[in-house]
Amino acid sequence: MKKILALVFVLALCVSGSAFGATGGPIRIGIIAPLTGGVAVYGTAAKNGAELYTKLFNEAGGIDGQKIELIIYDDKGDPTEALNAYNKLVTADQVAAFIGPVTSSPTFGVAEASVADNIPGITGTATHPDVTKYGKNYFRACFEDPFQGGTMARFAFERLKAKTAAVIYNVSDAYSTGLYNAFIASAEKAGLKIVGVESYAADDIDFNAQLTSIASLAPDVIFLPDYYNKVYLICSQGRKAGIKSTFLGVDGTDGVLEIEGADTSVFDGMYFANHYFNDDPSKIVQDFRKGYEADYGLTPNSLAALGYDAALILFDAIAKASKDGVEIGATPESYQAIIDKIAATNLDCVTGHITFENNNPVKEVSIIKIQGGSYTFEGKY
Repeated sequence: MKKILALVFVLALCVSGSAFGATGGPIRIGIIAPLTGGVAVYGTAAKNGAELYTKLFNEAGGIDGQKIELIIYDDKGDPTEALNAYNKLVTADQVAAFIGPVTSSPTFGVAEASVADNIPGITGTATHPDVTKYGKNYFRACFEDPFQGGTMARFAFERLKAKTAAVIYNVSDAYSTGLYNAFIASAEKAGLKIVGVESYAADDIDFNAQLTSIASLAPDVIFLPDYYNKVYLICSQGRKAGIKSTFLGVDGTDGVLEIEGADTSVFDGMYFANHYFNDDPSKIVQDFRKGYEADYGLTPNSLAALGYDAALILFDAIAKASKDGVEIGATPESYQAIIDKIAATNLDCVTGHITFENNNPVKEVSIIKIQGGSYTFEGKY
């Protein structure tokens, strides 16, 4: 009977060690991303970026010889699917940490659920301010929406020497409204005078009334916090209305030059904020671009870069926790050690140098200028 009990005890230890990733085998990391559905293009890019960094990390030796094993689930861009994926990763797969989701709506529930488990998580790309407000365990690699809105106000005043500004924004959209509020607040602090504010609804396509009102004010810059399709309509109608002001945009502006049949001259002199730019000459950006193009045959976009950075930040934290003697796995000690190391991040990443404040990255923004039908890299700000 004693021999039987001893054998049972040994087997229990082995099962427990295997379940919690404490056997020296691969370290399991989850990825939640929309790989099918309407936003699959975003999820695929973010996943590809994370996979690329994982490959490079493992080729470099991993964590003292332990490789990273990615366990990937498709959330289809759906909050329920994302939460189901998260629960599988934590209960069945016993991951040490996870990356994702990609878009903000699926991220809310996952971030909130992860607090109770105190499991380290990081989204590369969910920009809504609320996704990092549930607990101390969940981070993001991208800047949040209000950050870029405020940055563009400071850029206009400090770099472009603008004295006056106007804003046209989508009053029915949280993304546009949040950016507008941040721009206004930062403009007031910087000394940039807001001389006009106009709004529109989601389905509006005629902006002549708003633009006529702004044209009479002749502001130095006009801030357009919306996605590229609306930005094109406003810019083209604005130029026809005689507006000579410099247009300012945000990450949603990316893609305006790809609109089929667009008169790209209406964007000349426009500046917009983005997470990343392929032609940034820095070594880390160009090394990433070459690796991504070699593996996937595509030019990486900002979501791919942010997926790469999310993996870089997470694996750096895991390596540092392991170096401190923590056995990495699905244990409370491992979870907290990784969380502490992410919070102390101080890294050069593809999308900029990153430290964290309240689980959000403190980083520079890539400023892109449009001139002659092309994007040019204005620099980091």
